[in-house]
Amino acid sequence: MPLDIAAAGVPLVFLLAGLSGLSSKTKRSYVPLTLPYAGIVAFVIALGVAILAAVEALGGTERAVIDAANPILLVDVVSISMVLLVSFIGAIVLRYARTYLDGEARQDQFLGWISMTLAAVTFLVMSGNTIQFLIAWILTSLSLHKLLLFYPERMAAQRAARKKYILARTGDLALLFAVVLLWGAYNSIDIATITELARAGEGGRPAAFAAIMLAIAALLKSGQFPTHSWLTEIMDTPTPTSALLHAGVINGGGFLLIRFADVLLQSPGTMAVIAMVGGFTALFGSIVMLTQPAVKTSLAWSTVAQMGFLIMQCGLGLFSLAMLHIVAHSLYKAHAFLASGGAVQRIATIRRPGPVAIPNVRTVLLSFFVALGIYSALSIVFGVTAESPQSVALGAILIFGVAYLLTQGMAADAPKPLARQLIITSVITSLSYFLLHKGAMWLTAGTLPEAPAPGGLEWALILIAVASFGAVAFAQALFPLWAYHPAAGGFRVHVSNGFYINALFARAIGSWKAASPVSNERVSS
Repeated sequence: MPLDIAAAGVPLVFLLAGLSGLSSKTKRSYVPLTLPYAGIVAFVIALGVAILAAVEALGGTERAVIDAANPILLVDVVSISMVLLVSFIGAIVLRYARTYLDGEARQDQFLGWISMTLAAVTFLVMSGNTIQFLIAWILTSLSLHKLLLFYPERMAAQRAARKKYILARTGDLALLFAVVLLWGAYNSIDIATITELARAGEGGRPAAFAAIMLAIAALLKSGQFPTHSWLTEIMDTPTPTSALLHAGVINGGGFLLIRFADVLLQSPGTMAVIAMVGGFTALFGSIVMLTQPAVKTSLAWSTVAQMGFLIMQCGLGLFSLAMLHIVAHSLYKAHAFLASGGAVQRIATIRRPGPVAIPNVRTVLLSFFVALGIYSALSIVFGVTAESPQSVALGAILIFGVAYLLTQGMAADAPKPLARQLIITSVITSLSYFLLHKGAMWLTAGTLPEAPAPGGLEWALILIAVASFGAVAFAQALFPLWAYHPAAGGFRVHVSNGFYINALFARAIGSWKAASPVSNERVSS
């Protein structure tokens, strides 16, 4: 069976499941029992397509490059990876929602809208032409809107959904302009043809303008600063919605940039802006995240930071690693949201064994030195130093997270077993990154473009990114040391409120009138 025909079964299964759930009129029906199995069937089909594609690719070439394109479906490494990811998470979310919403009067409709959203997302990631891509892009947003308003009486949910709706429609308009410009630049709506011509350097000025529109659509879709507020205010939706959104739908912006990577490379200025906006969003989100007392809110700010980092990678031309980031972050964030309730219960029963280990400046400096030493040694072993400067810089930024782990274990009051465990964890984490890095580069070779040679502007962005992330990581490692200082109290209040960007944005679009003090405090269980 051809790959494209087999792959079409994934969105078809989700579509049929969605129609089944939405058409249900009875309170007790077969829908909650059967729809989770539809997710499993979709994942099995996606897994079968991936295995078949791997066999075909490895049987005839030295690298796993699959390109079975037609005007309707584009089946390659990128789309197969995304379909596998979305169907896997979708199957888990559907199974979780069956228990989570047991007894809800509209459980069938909720499961139906989740299935419709999954159908739209899988249709999107396999789109073979720009018209289909645009339609799937819009349908994904409209289906998600129904999930965000599952409890329509909640004012906070109304406010967040309204923000999302306005931004989504603006992003839809930008993508529409991009589709028109791409047709004008390449005289085609076929994505494979557009990619091939763009890689050959064709397109000219219309392609550069199309890159700008694609960037705007991606930034709005992925909640980049200052349009991130809706992403942190959707706590009044059921947890399965949060898991599906933060682990799947929100990746649409990054996927858009990855799919049209060759077009983006036609506009270095646009790439630079993407890198700057993404980098700032990542730093902003990671700082605010540390001050959030609620688990789900902290996870939402984590998503803001992660999406910023994803967009920054695309801006630096590291599309293969951005693809890896989507997969890794989606799996981690889906688990984090679905397990958040149990985690709170477990933490509430834990007694601290002793005083909190507070590292000093010397310890932090030493941990950063050790982390950079680990990175340097592994980069030489894996040959990363011979890759693009952007790739080397990204590895240095990620290793700052390892330094943060080491700081906790190397503090003077830290238990010795904890220190040994964190050192081992740091080495394993670094080794895993390098292995996944090499795997992603190998798997997408020939499908996604390599990072371009940096010019003066790119070098400046690389240096600023490394210095900024290094400074923030250093400050975060020292957080326990200065967190109790009186001067930090007032600053923490401003940070925990996201420097009031959410309030300013809400007032700008006139949505404050939908808010109420009670609804702001209500969080779905």
